[in-house]
Amino acid sequence: MSIVVRDPRRADRATVDAFAEFGVATVHEAQARTGLLDPALRPVWSGAHIAGTAVTVSVPPADNWMIHVAVEQCRDGDVLVVAPTSPSEAGYFGDLIATAVAARGVRGLVIDAGCRDVADLKRMGFPVWARHISAFGTVKETLGDVNTPIVCAGQRIAPGDVIVADDDGVVVVPRLEATAVLAASRVREEREAALRKRYASGELGLDINDMRERLARKGLTYVDREPTDDH
Repeated sequence: MSIVVRDPRRADRATVDAFAEFGVATVHEAQARTGLLDPALRPVWSGAHIAGTAVTVSVPPADNWMIHVAVEQCRDGDVLVVAPTSPSEAGYFGDLIATAVAARGVRGLVIDAGCRDVADLKRMGFPVWARHISAFGTVKETLGDVNTPIVCAGQRIAPGDVIVADDDGVVVVPRLEATAVLAASRVREEREAALRKRYASGELGLDINDMRERLARKGLTYVDREPTDDH
């Protein structure tokens, strides 16, 4: 049986919007280096940075029918997250569906498959992270699911989870952990800002992070160049 879950619980909107202040690397590190999707998913155009709530779609290979079904379930602030039930390089998503979801306030697409119409997506400013760029077409024959938990690019994603994506990739934050991870991201960002100033002033990471003693314990030895008769 295929199902569509209407209006699933979503992470708090203010919390989600606040994640847009932080990069994927910061969020990933802040939640104990978890939640990072397969780095094979790449932005189809560079420079985009989004944070939103997941609308999940499970689709058969080379069949995008359920993406059309999912459009109706999208609302402002969402990110469409699509995973095929088996690997597919087909171009499930292009400028027409992008136009439809953008009209509903969707902030971007994450798809563990293909998309197409990349030049149009860039012109529209609609962000997409995809495993493939492919003009290969799809059919509309087989049902799937909308707003049920899926595995996308190696990570379990439930509807309403927080998705953060930028040029470094995509990370998912479970809905119930969003507040804690946001706080940890702020702490990490403040620490890095302070470190950045120290690096810019010429201090070495070896000293800032007390690395020298640990390196010595590991056996690192410095040897001065011996004097020679060379001039």
